[in-house]
Amino acid sequence: MVFDSLRHSFDELLSRAARPEERRIVASRMKDTLVQATVGLNDMRDGLVKVRERLAGEERELETIRRRKQLAEGIGDRQTVEIAGKYEQMHAERVDVLRQKVAAQEAELALAQRDVDSMSAQLKAVLNGTDPNRTSLNEPVVEDDPTGASSSLRDEIDSLGRASARADREADAARRLDELKRRMGK
Repeated sequence: MVFDSLRHSFDELLSRAARPEERRIVASRMKDTLVQATVGLNDMRDGLVKVRERLAGEERELETIRRRKQLAEGIGDRQTVEIAGKYEQMHAERVDVLRQKVAAQEAELALAQRDVDSMSAQLKAVLNGTDPNRTSLNEPVVEDDPTGASSSLRDEIDSLGRASARADREADAARRLDELKRRMGK
């Protein structure tokens, strides 16, 4: 699983905290780990979106090939029917593989989301000074945080998400500029 190492370090941090000053250090490290896990979760979501887009493109291509094959059958063009049949099989296999990939990524995303939710609940328990091992996913999450830690965590996660998106946009712009320069022969 993607978050196994993060989960392990999170659990390790929890097991070490005993005194209040240690708990603050642990809470800070837990916050960092949770931010990393959330960024990873967002990356997984982005990857799933891309695979779904690829699947949609393959499904459109498969429909186009089937339509062309049907038209070729209608006019009796045996050679085109044979070629279309080969491409139909190839694209049908790709569609099947991409559907399986989407299903696997959705399941992995659900597992990762549960891990992040669990880590978030444990962090809130540590910040509130309660026993994090008693916190379960079924307990309601209290949004009132007198220390302001959960809002700062949320702000930090949002900031990292914005920074990641900005870096992606800048990398894409640089790639496009390089491509344009290459095309223009510079």
